[in-house]
Amino acid sequence: MSDLPPRVPNGLTLLDACCGAGGLSMGYYLAGFDIVGVDIHPMPNYPFTFHQADAVQYVWDHGHKYDLIHASWPCQYFANVTQWRGSRENHEDLLTPGREAMQATGRPWVIENVPEAPLRPDYLLCGSQFGLNVKRHRAFETSWGGGGELLPPCWHHKGLLPFMHKAERAYADAMGCTWMTNKEARQAVPPAYSEWIGRQFIAHHHDQVDLDPAA
Repeated sequence: MSDLPPRVPNGLTLLDACCGAGGLSMGYYLAGFDIVGVDIHPMPNYPFTFHQADAVQYVWDHGHKYDLIHASWPCQYFANVTQWRGSRENHEDLLTPGREAMQATGRPWVIENVPEAPLRPDYLLCGSQFGLNVKRHRAFETSWGGGGELLPPCWHHKGLLPFMHKAERAYADAMGCTWMTNKEARQAVPPAYSEWIGRQFIAHHHDQVDLDPAA
């Protein structure tokens, strides 16, 4: 992605663990953060600074350097579709050790996952709440416990796009993930979600001059 959309920088840095091709990274960027992503797989279309590494270990080693840490630990272990297919044993729970690593940094953090994952849904978001023509529910657990601006309720109106492989290009574009390949977008989350989450974080911490817990 050669040309990033305009935004107003807020002077804060964000680490996006298990960043994928950068759907949620883009949202935080639009909220003003400077972004660094890490993923165990190569991500040639990731639009920001990228490190290929084990995300849990990277958070342990470097998470304390950032103003905010986001993590989208792989959802396959918890997703209902995995249980239906009977293949849960083929996937690893990274959410539990990942949360431990994030908490150990002493920095504010956000975890995103499917609604059925074992996390506290401080925010439960759907594309319809942001005027997107997609049905994609995701839960967010935060170190600050949620709160902030209210959103309209989820509305699954007629014509709202569910994810289907035969229409995945249209679905990716409707999410706002136009720079990704179809395959990359299968795991992506709309940037609108994290742009909103990022703004809630800024509002919650507006009275803190320095977010460094050691300060």
